[in-house]
Amino acid sequence: MTSAETEGRDAYASEAYASDAYDTGLLTPVSAGTAAERATGDRAFLQAMLDAEAALTRAQAALGHAPGAAAEAVTAAARADRFDARDLALRARACGNPVIPLVAALTAAVPADAAPYVHRGATSQDVLDTAAMLVAARTVPLITAELHRVAAAFGRLAAAHRDTPLAGRTLGQHAVPTTFGLKAAGWRHLALDAADRLAALRLPAQLGGAAGTLAAFEYLAGAPGSGPELSERYAAELGLAAPLLPWHTLRTPIADLATALAFTTAALGKPAADVLLLARTETAELAEDSGGGSSAMPHKSNPVRATLVAAAARQAPALAAVLLASLTAEDERPAGAWHAEWQPLRELLRLAGAAAHHTAELAEGLRVRPDRMLDNLHRTRGLVTSERLAAALADILGRAAARALLDRLSRRAAEEGAELAELLAAAPETAGRISTEELRALADPAGATGAAPLLVDHALRRQPSADPEGHP
Repeated sequence: MTSAETEGRDAYASEAYASDAYDTGLLTPVSAGTAAERATGDRAFLQAMLDAEAALTRAQAALGHAPGAAAEAVTAAARADRFDARDLALRARACGNPVIPLVAALTAAVPADAAPYVHRGATSQDVLDTAAMLVAARTVPLITAELHRVAAAFGRLAAAHRDTPLAGRTLGQHAVPTTFGLKAAGWRHLALDAADRLAALRLPAQLGGAAGTLAAFEYLAGAPGSGPELSERYAAELGLAAPLLPWHTLRTPIADLATALAFTTAALGKPAADVLLLARTETAELAEDSGGGSSAMPHKSNPVRATLVAAAARQAPALAAVLLASLTAEDERPAGAWHAEWQPLRELLRLAGAAAHHTAELAEGLRVRPDRMLDNLHRTRGLVTSERLAAALADILGRAAARALLDRLSRRAAEEGAELAELLAAAPETAGRISTEELRALADPAGATGAAPLLVDHALRRQPSADPEGHP
């Protein structure tokens, strides 16, 4: 490496290029520019930490444990735009979390008579855990709103294509006919399942003090037994659930949030996976309304929305695993366990929100090609209806004989490219026992979708359990 190249490398790694350390979304196109990304950025987390600090002082003031003027001063100073998030991040390296430098900065930002009431009695984890719950509480409704949008779009597709025949596929092969409406109804069902799980989340504030006993709060206030009341007031100030116990090492809220977000992302991965397969050139039963281009091939129109959702679905399980592993937290405060949660939780919120956003866009613009679906159903020349034919012929020939006949003639049809109904009509076993017209009707895949249309009707009776704002 030349000296010039070395200098360039070193300069790029220096503080002169510190702006490159910020996450601009360059490698995360799935979440770039989405509402979930904005709601989970560094500024959002910083504001949530400041909100937690201000709420604590207000709660103490409401119980007479701090002057009202101090609460007003701390609340007025607790604005993210007054603090340098990058500076706090760099200073956090010396103490392991950003709350410690933030408390110092917030204390310096308030009048001297209010300074003793900043972070009074709290521990860093109280603030970070509460901030995480605040960010989640502000982001989850955005995700839920997108999920309702997804469900509405898939519901319209299900109703419109209730009777549109489609090849059901198992293990990558044609199985029996279904309808596209039933497939879309299944996608809707998953979106509603995800919305229900998010709506059921209980996101509590965190307040316990140094080791979860609330001792400092009571001692500093000179009010023994006031800790639980302060915890409830604190949660009310923030609009979060009141914790039954401090949960420094009882990580149920994080685990529940992780599993709900991972489920959401994976559930949306199902329609993405289906679209990616059904949009293949050889299949061409579906297409995105405006596909993405290729850097090398001008003819390409790639299913980019489904691709982004599929990428999100592949990342979410590993992130959830990190959060679930933090359940095994030793003592009253672990080293590294809760620290490991921050970034995976942020990414899970972003991935779930982004997946919901892109799935809604995908569903609302999805192009359905019924003619192509029917053409593909006929590619096997009646083989896709073999189950139906077996049931009909069992009444005539007996179950074992019907199965043996269909096994033999299905192989012939595949090898010779012949129509299964014609081979059956010419077989000695069926001569005079069933007409060619009946066999052709039984082998028509469009009439062999079973109860699929009725199942669509049944599925569409399910209504969202909450509207996008979370009201029942």
